Amino acid sequence: MGSERREMLKRRMPAAQETSDSLPGQHGVGNRGSNACCFCWCCCCSCSCLTVRNQEPGPRRASHEPRRDDPPTWEESPTPTLEEVSAWAQSFDKLMLTPAGRNAFREFLRTEFSEDNMLFWMACEELKKEANKSIIEEKARTIYEDYISILSPKEVSLDSRVREVINRNMVEPSQHIFDDAQLQIYTLMHRDSYPRFMNSAVYKDLLQSLSEKSDET
Repeated sequence: MGSERREMLKRRMPAAQETSDSLPGQHGVGNRGSNACCFCWCCCCSCSCLTVRNQEPGPRRASHEPRRDDPPTWEESPTPTLEEVSAWAQSFDKLMLTPAGRNAFREFLRTEFSEDNMLFWMACEELKKEANKSIIEEKARTIYEDYISILSPKEVSLDSRVREVINRNMVEPSQHIFDDAQLQIYTLMHRDSYPRFMNSAVYKDLLQSLSEKSDET
């Protein structure tokens, strides 16, 4: 009996050593050191090495950065006179000739959710004033991304011919790259939006207010 008992103890000791060597996180024989978690734990729980990687901070946009889609500020202009506002009814060209007229028309376009047409036209006017090549390229790219690209929420309505010409010329843009597109949008505002503006509360209220002030004096 004593010899049989000693034989059983000998058999149990190697098994215990093999079990202790296979525990994760223990430095054992061969290449299975502290990285054993990557092979054993990932099946049933979150691996510690992956958890550390996931906690690494990524690049974040600062909350104070300006948004690109913020609309430009209103043009500075003196209060229009009664004669000036009355002249807006004579032609669309006279309306678009003055900052006060453009501001009033832009206010109306905003109520129709078509202000982007005016913003595109104004951006093209600003581009024409530039002479520096690098500034022209930068502004042309911004205008394209904001108003020409089909991916932009502010895309203006242009025919395919004009778009193709612009796409070709964007390789080396000039300050007149959007001239054809600007003319199309100008014509669209003239034929579509201008008649409604003349019958809108924006125009009629302004005209009435100036008329009352004129009567008081």
